[in-house]
Amino acid sequence: MSISSTSNAGKAAIFDLDGTLLDSMGVWHTMDMKFFAERGIECPQNFSKTVASMQFHDIALYVRERFHLSDTPEELMAIWNRMAADEYAHRVKPKPHALAYIRHLHETGARLAIATTLPPTLREPAMKHAGLVPYIDAVCSTGDGICRGKEYPDIYLHAARLLGVRPESCTVFEDILTAVRSAKSAGMQTWAMYDASSDKDWAAIQQTADGTLKDFSDAPSIL
Repeated sequence: MSISSTSNAGKAAIFDLDGTLLDSMGVWHTMDMKFFAERGIECPQNFSKTVASMQFHDIALYVRERFHLSDTPEELMAIWNRMAADEYAHRVKPKPHALAYIRHLHETGARLAIATTLPPTLREPAMKHAGLVPYIDAVCSTGDGICRGKEYPDIYLHAARLLGVRPESCTVFEDILTAVRSAKSAGMQTWAMYDASSDKDWAAIQQTADGTLKDFSDAPSIL
């Protein structure tokens, strides 16, 4: 990472959590396998990719309808929250050098936001456990009732408004193709973090994003 003494005032970075700042996608795969196994259902191979950009409630609706479950969406979300809460609060770790990069941007004056599909019950303990809280100026989720899923640019534009920064002054860090496309459609710079969950889309992600990385030690200056 290149360290500069120049201020980042007027610039902003917007970060996804799962698979971007946090090495957490394995948690969801393990949970998916356990959830479906307990119901005697084989977990579809494309399940993680299908739901990656969806809001939490929409995932519950999708699962209920596709697999003809009797659980209400609220009951499904409660089950998943219980399964995930302990993992996010105690075991999920930041991606390599992520915290150092966040700290550097904060110290050089950049405005920082989290834009995630995680509900508050998961994102807040995860951010605290990862050490991110002191450096983040704004947090928003697609499930907060303000933004649609990440197939739309709503959440990135909302994060920019919360930060008081123009969209063209924002750099978005994401790990899925749909989200990269949405952020670019909002007029923002996009950098994609490699995550195994998006391996099949990596070639397309490389063609779409303004830059890609596999380690935050190679993250760009946003000056």
